[in-house]
Amino acid sequence: MIKYPDPVLTESSKGKKEARVLVERGEYVRYTYFDAETDKLVAEGKETVILKNDAGKLEKLFIVPISGGKSFVFKKKDVDKDAKVWDAKKKKEEQLF
Repeated sequence: MIKYPDPVLTESSKGKKEARVLVERGEYVRYTYFDAETDKLVAEGKETVILKNDAGKLEKLFIVPISGGKSFVFKKKDVDKDAKVWDAKKKKEEQLF
């Protein structure tokens, strides 16, 4: 059995000790959704996160708000590498990466 150092240990909601173990490092892009006609936020907390690992592989996580202030996260297989996002500060479209 591996002895993990204390700084990586956490306690689960059931009181069991768990180690936070790195799966991979990389970059990410997070974006939300606005109604194109009204320019209003579609839903508070509805977001997509595109993760990019060190090898360049992309993974898409879709976040949907549910009741009780929680969110449901699921992985999507399709990642449109050519998709663009709107940068509201720069007022222009940009590539994801």
